[in-house]
Amino acid sequence: MSVTVLVGAQFGDEGKGKIVDYLSEKMDMVVRFQGGDNAGHTVVNRKGAFKLHLVPCGIFKDGCKALANTGMVVNPDELLKELNEIKSAGVDVSNMYISARAIILMPYHIELDGIGEKSGISIGTTKRGIGYAYADRMRRTALRFEDLLDLDYCLERIKKVLPRINAELGALGGKTFTVEEIYCKCKEWSEKMSKMIVEPVSFVNNAINRGENILFEGQLGVMKDIDLGIYPYVTSSNPVAAYAAVSGGFPISKINEIVGVMKAFTSAVGDGPFPTEMGYEDAAAFRGTGEHIDDEFGARTGRSRRIGWPDLALVKYAAIVNGFTSIAICKIDKLDSLDEIKVCVGYKLNGKEIDYMPISRDLEKVEPVYQIIKGWKQDTTKIRDYDKLPKQAKEYIELIEKVVGVKVKYIGVGPGHDEIIVK
Repeated sequence: MSVTVLVGAQFGDEGKGKIVDYLSEKMDMVVRFQGGDNAGHTVVNRKGAFKLHLVPCGIFKDGCKALANTGMVVNPDELLKELNEIKSAGVDVSNMYISARAIILMPYHIELDGIGEKSGISIGTTKRGIGYAYADRMRRTALRFEDLLDLDYCLERIKKVLPRINAELGALGGKTFTVEEIYCKCKEWSEKMSKMIVEPVSFVNNAINRGENILFEGQLGVMKDIDLGIYPYVTSSNPVAAYAAVSGGFPISKINEIVGVMKAFTSAVGDGPFPTEMGYEDAAAFRGTGEHIDDEFGARTGRSRRIGWPDLALVKYAAIVNGFTSIAICKIDKLDSLDEIKVCVGYKLNGKEIDYMPISRDLEKVEPVYQIIKGWKQDTTKIRDYDKLPKQAKEYIELIEKVVGVKVKYIGVGPGHDEIIVK
């Protein structure tokens, strides 16, 4: 039995989809444990190129169960659309399951999010309704997927919560909703999704007790964590390893491995502090045009990503918070053409080096402490043996291990499933 948790070590967009797809070969179940369809995991394998927003990346392995678990907020329309797209590519989706305790993201959540981003308190959300669905969970006014299994109860819930929602929408100048139109959506979802809904705690714990190999797949990264990230420029959930156990309803002691995924450089989408952010010309060389699957544009929004030099102070913080047992580095091939690489190994605040992650306002002020390493000026995309990597590439990897204090195990040298080195 093995329980592995995989999480992002930066701002998200680190390449988690690729690593989950690779690790899924040995898994019996892959579980998404937080977030919604506000981000995307890109997977390139023998079945095609996919950008998944709600479906766990393990869906591509035959016989592997894929669970959208408690802790997620799920837009049923988006999930059904995604499943249909995957199915049309010849992928079996019969092993897709949804936690009865997962929150239903409603049309009114999306409407509220759009209004909120226009109200002068914008933080650069994707306007997918994620924060408002999580807010309703905390207000105890959200509907859960378990409600779709009892439509009479579901109707009563809608009648109770909608007046407050409509009052808020009306006050902000947004579109209001009728009980009938929300109930009709719920009825439609019930007809299409009831067979996917499972009691999640027993579903996960029984699999653990059977000795199955389970991978918990995080969304976004530590710097977007609602509590531990660059607040308020964060998501509305906890994309850190411990939350896999909290939301999954199993003992944290059952976790065997925690894999932190980092990009060989740094990228971010949305607002907020970014200490190692590059200038426009340097960033453009990394970003690409959007023509290729691994160009630096958001899988959910298509927005161009902000690009920065490698920030190991940030990755070290992620390792402290999550307890990484290993690191996966993606897109090291994107550094192949550089003469030199500026690697941030620490921060100075008010002229003094600090050994902690400062609050967001101070993170805007920090001065990165850079260590310059020589580039390797060599194509790494065909290499599959660590010993065959250029000397300078290995020196960069060794620097990561030294600063972060965690061994690197996986090295991505391209977007494809097999374009990876296992160290």
